[in-house]
Amino acid sequence: MKKSKVTVVGSGNWGSVAAKLIASNTIKMSSFHDEVRMWVFEETLPTGEKLSDVINRTNENVKYLPGIKLGSNVVADPDLDHAVKGANMLVFVTPHQFIQGICNELVGKIKGDVEVISLIKGMEVTMEGPRMVSTQISQHLGINCCVLMGANIANEIAMEKLSEATIGYKENKDMANRWVQLFTTPYFLVTAVQDIEGVELCGTLKNVVAVAAGFVDGLEMGTNTKAAIMRIGLREMMTISNLMFSSVRDSTFFESCGVADLITTCLGGRNRKVAEAFARNGGQRSFDELEAELLQGQKLQGVSTAREVYEVLSNRGWLELVPLFKTVHEICIGHLPPSAILRYGEKKTKL
Repeated sequence: MKKSKVTVVGSGNWGSVAAKLIASNTIKMSSFHDEVRMWVFEETLPTGEKLSDVINRTNENVKYLPGIKLGSNVVADPDLDHAVKGANMLVFVTPHQFIQGICNELVGKIKGDVEVISLIKGMEVTMEGPRMVSTQISQHLGINCCVLMGANIANEIAMEKLSEATIGYKENKDMANRWVQLFTTPYFLVTAVQDIEGVELCGTLKNVVAVAAGFVDGLEMGTNTKAAIMRIGLREMMTISNLMFSSVRDSTFFESCGVADLITTCLGGRNRKVAEAFARNGGQRSFDELEAELLQGQKLQGVSTAREVYEVLSNRGWLELVPLFKTVHEICIGHLPPSAILRYGEKKTKL
């Protein structure tokens, strides 16, 4: 059997953890090449050194995952073309705003027998409707794409605390199982389900609910209110998913990618954190400003996803079916105060 060669496309917080997980397996499995390349969007550190050089010298991503050894077989590479050359398993894990540019650069440079898995949360809005990241990748590059989503706060996985994840696939169960094999460790438990849209939508939509949960925390409304927002949010996630794709299975929402990821993201995670600060400031400081201050270069997904979902639902005439999602977006753009999250079901004229 031909050995598989893996490249991780992305090197942020989650990308670095993915490389660590994968590298711990490739070095032990005879069916994989030991080396795992990790494409790094090059940055110059305050010391004047290049980030990729420091990663290769110290075996740590000192900016996005400090204090964690990635594995001696992880090699940082700032050249995207070189990083993917010869690889037949690609792991995409970047902010979803960057996926278009990455795909454009890779067109014609990877073969049809290459398999991809996306750990990216988000969607693109087109005139025809929503296009998930996995679909963007498949259509741009002409290759099969699975997805991995779950209750995965990267720093906890980096410290090898027990976590779960869900792989969504379309048809090829054997390939899904190959990805399960590549990611599974004693502390990272992975299962596969044949519902790629459902898995991916869970991972994408939960960030909007986490923004709502952050508003609740910023307003100091307590645990009962937050639980109510989470339950309502899950219900609206199911409604949106079923409206967008009739193939989505309700059972998917009870996998790690669904209710578990929702709970994790609403209790911790960057979307909740920045939304809490937004509410504490009465909506007077922008999300862009707070993101820059609080996330040290990491990107916020919930606000842009709220906008994208709003556009899709508005175009289809479905906004009134999901009042919580509608309200989150209207708070984010300043049309409503953060306190409106507690009265999301009322008409604006009553606020």
